[in-house]
Amino acid sequence: MIRRSQPTRRPPVNPERVKTYQLTDRLHAGRTARVTADDIVPTVSAWLAELDTSSPLVDDLATTLRTGDWTAAHAIAEILSVDVTGTA
Repeated sequence: MIRRSQPTRRPPVNPERVKTYQLTDRLHAGRTARVTADDIVPTVSAWLAELDTSSPLVDDLATTLRTGDWTAAHAIAEILSVDVTGTA
């Protein structure tokens, strides 16, 4: 009999506890920024502007992070070529 392990799930993150976020630009090596929720949109938008593009998903990323929906945030970040983690 083969036992399948249960997927590990991270405990839900309380959005009230997350004060800053670390953003990593996956298209430019070594570019990271620690920002507050209010600085997510300007930071990611500036990175996209350097590539002569923009996306309404940047606003969606900020919204999902503010509400603590990390599953959606990571999916949106993947499309934007950004990694995001929460810090206290």
